[in-house]
Amino acid sequence: MFRVAIVGRPNVGKSTLFNRLCGTRKAIVGDEPGITRDRIYGTVSSAGRTFEILDTGGMIPDVRDVIPGKVLEQVERAISESDLLLLVVDGRAGVTAPDEQLLPILRRAGRPIWIVVNKIDIPEIETHAAVFYSFGAKELFAVSAEHGRGIGELLDAIAARASEIVTGVAPESTEEIAVAVVGRPNVGKSALVNRLLGMERTIVSEIPGTTRDAIDTLLIREGVRYRIIDTAGIRRKGRTQARTEKISVVMAHKSLARAAVALLLVDAEEGVTKLDAAIGGYAEESGCSAIIVLNKWDKVDKDEHTVEEYTDAIRRRMKYLAYAPVVTVSALTGQRVSKLFDMIRKAWAARQVRIPTGLLNNIFAPDLSQKWIAGNPGQKLNIRYITQASSSPPTFVVFTSGREPLHFSIERFLVNQLRERFGFHATPIRIRQRTKKKASRR
Repeated sequence: MFRVAIVGRPNVGKSTLFNRLCGTRKAIVGDEPGITRDRIYGTVSSAGRTFEILDTGGMIPDVRDVIPGKVLEQVERAISESDLLLLVVDGRAGVTAPDEQLLPILRRAGRPIWIVVNKIDIPEIETHAAVFYSFGAKELFAVSAEHGRGIGELLDAIAARASEIVTGVAPESTEEIAVAVVGRPNVGKSALVNRLLGMERTIVSEIPGTTRDAIDTLLIREGVRYRIIDTAGIRRKGRTQARTEKISVVMAHKSLARAAVALLLVDAEEGVTKLDAAIGGYAEESGCSAIIVLNKWDKVDKDEHTVEEYTDAIRRRMKYLAYAPVVTVSALTGQRVSKLFDMIRKAWAARQVRIPTGLLNNIFAPDLSQKWIAGNPGQKLNIRYITQASSSPPTFVVFTSGREPLHFSIERFLVNQLRERFGFHATPIRIRQRTKKKASRR
């Protein structure tokens, strides 16, 4: 697919332009410079062509600080894999020294460079864009990413360029498994994502809160298409101060909502915390399948009982995730990381299972009733009919013979029996009850 990288110094409106071109608020936008750190991908269709847009962090040449230096590495990777570069500049600020310092870096890549003069909000200041012709680019566009001015012309030009370069037809999209990597700050989420992908896709740092945006990366492994979503660390309510951080946490929650499988990372050195348990609750509420990943296992002093002790602690803290398997890994060394793909595929398959209504009512329900009575003599199981309403996650509608809902212990027994009989590996099961209606008085 034809690929376009949006580049430039900090705070010129690159993420605003990215969101405008993609038609969605995928990248976090704010007045604070340097919000975007990793490269973010979006797909755009215009004038009959489909192409990919990359948002990048602000480029600061010759920087020595850790985070800006790693941001620059991410931008250089985006440039190397793109067919066209959009150098975004601030039309209100005019030509600046940092803008001029970026030009030699971009030219060395040998990619076509178009100048996008942003913040031209009204026609009266369009002449401000003329000074940027000194950069020697063949194409220059005066736009307002915030208000949408000039965006249509820019999209048409990109589509025309894509038609010249890419003549083949993009393959039809196939079914993919969306996997969200979630956890509290600094448990190794980005390191695990990079290990899964086999490359440094996201910035890894010991500084908590390095990742801000929810970063999607497509991966095809053994014929299976995965969308790996790296998310910002989720903090306790009230502990997020900066606006950017609050938005990051909201986006992490939204990532859970669109994921089929969640990899819930726990720091094995620190053990299970209250915040880990809270994040596990978010995963369960979202309806996605869950796999609990004990990271940094290489740093734990172990004996033959260590895994069992950790697992018991997790089960006590996260009773609502009793169905979630626990796996020990090291994102740093790669220990058992490849095992996660098998577990993800198994969880995905379990989400798609549909149980025929006949099997539920003619075989499963009678057996369920016998088991209940055997363990609870004298107590009748007031279930008249069961049907599966949907999958992903598996959702069952239970019609009862009473006017009151089933006791939670009976519902839990039903869920356990469904899981024992039909599997549903790593997957939540939802029960919807329909009680007997009261007779109406005439």
